[in-house]
Amino acid sequence: MELRWLEDFIVLAETRHFSRAANRQNVTQPTFSRRIKLLEESMGAVLVDRHTTPLSLTPAGQEFLLLCQQMTEGMRLTRERLQTLAQTQTETIRLAAPQSLVTHFVPAWLTAQGLTHRVQPYLRATSWLIEDYFRALRRGEIELALCYWPHAWTPPKLDMEGLDSLCLGQERLIPVSAVDRNGQAKFSLPGTPNRPLPYIAYHPSGLIAATLREHFEHLSEKVHLAALNENVQTSNIRELVTQGYGLGWLPQRTIDRLLERGKLIRAGDSRWDVALTLRLYHHRDNAHPGLKAVLAHLQETDHDDRY
Repeated sequence: MELRWLEDFIVLAETRHFSRAANRQNVTQPTFSRRIKLLEESMGAVLVDRHTTPLSLTPAGQEFLLLCQQMTEGMRLTRERLQTLAQTQTETIRLAAPQSLVTHFVPAWLTAQGLTHRVQPYLRATSWLIEDYFRALRRGEIELALCYWPHAWTPPKLDMEGLDSLCLGQERLIPVSAVDRNGQAKFSLPGTPNRPLPYIAYHPSGLIAATLREHFEHLSEKVHLAALNENVQTSNIRELVTQGYGLGWLPQRTIDRLLERGKLIRAGDSRWDVALTLRLYHHRDNAHPGLKAVLAHLQETDHDDRY
């Protein structure tokens, strides 16, 4: 059975005339009549009383008409929903960002910018490294990439050909530790060569790990750390640090409440802090129809400049 046969039958029930129904369906009368006959054979019942003028539906035909109307209406609504979904997917701008930003920055930022329905976080990217973001931008898998970026130096050996960026705000990595029984930091910087501090670290190939290494090299006091764990996800580092396994550097906006509640405490003073910017990258050759308007909107608005 074909869907057009159901549509044929509905038109026939409305016109009560084979020729008129055939004209409305843009087919010849013999073709139309043959399709109605095939429909009846498929259903195993006579649906049309051809001996009346105008023709009428049999009791079976009346029952079948209700089914045809329900099915065609359901198909029409489904088609409209699918078309709307396809259009939405085409118009939606995909934003990749680390898990910590997706959780602690992106929702409020999208709401403040009025972009909630235009920009969609790309959740497959929450554990990517910086090179993954840039590759995805170049191949068009995403339209925007929001990344932590060093404030004081430029990472070498990154392929940034064709990429432009916009600064959305500032962030600061803070060294923190769990609290001991006396309300002091369980682990305090800088450690010693004989007793290096247990360290919950970022992935060694990631940009944050490189930024921390760069920061340590320029300090007058040497830090002594022993990495117990290396992780891409800030939330995993935060959990291990909170549980007291070691110290770690975490974005301030992700630990403000834990610091206020005394669950975490600074493991060192502000000289150990690392300044970052929040940079929104896009590829200048991306042809997404809505990207240019979103970028123009962002360039005209104020951004979060707090540390």
